[in-house]
Amino acid sequence: MRRTALATLTLAAVLAGTQPASAETVVAPAKGWEPAPSAPWDIGAGVRCDFPVHGEPVVDEVVRRVLSTYPDGSVRRVAYKGDLVVRVTNTETGASYDADASGSAVVEHRPDGSQLWAVHGPVLVGVGQDQGSLPRGLYLVDGVYTMEISPTGYKSVRLLHGTTDDLCGRID
Repeated sequence: MRRTALATLTLAAVLAGTQPASAETVVAPAKGWEPAPSAPWDIGAGVRCDFPVHGEPVVDEVVRRVLSTYPDGSVRRVAYKGDLVVRVTNTETGASYDADASGSAVVEHRPDGSQLWAVHGPVLVGVGQDQGSLPRGLYLVDGVYTMEISPTGYKSVRLLHGTTDDLCGRID
């Protein structure tokens, strides 16, 4: 747990150094962590995998902490951490895989709707056809990396050190 917290704080410091201080309001440390539960989801055949997929958290202890806001009060930078295991199921065959997505991340929400994720550890990443630097699929991306999400949803994953695990292949 200490390693995750340290990684989150380190990532927050790196991101904080990339933006001018005058463009944000730092939230007081007294705000603390709050639950950030994940909802179950369904994806149709051909969207991520060749078959329909259902995802449902079986362990969800994720918490979030707002690190900074824009002058209008909207969230600018938020940190996430905690245990998350998602059961990913091929709804045609019933085959499933419990994906440990217990990474930590600092997410910067930009005014144009884009996001920058600085991640340490595994996170589930879904990519649509021609919508990312990874082929269409559902992945467990693990390691140290960034992910930029454009205003149109294009996901560009840049691994500093890590791996991608094709979950569609695990439940095919």
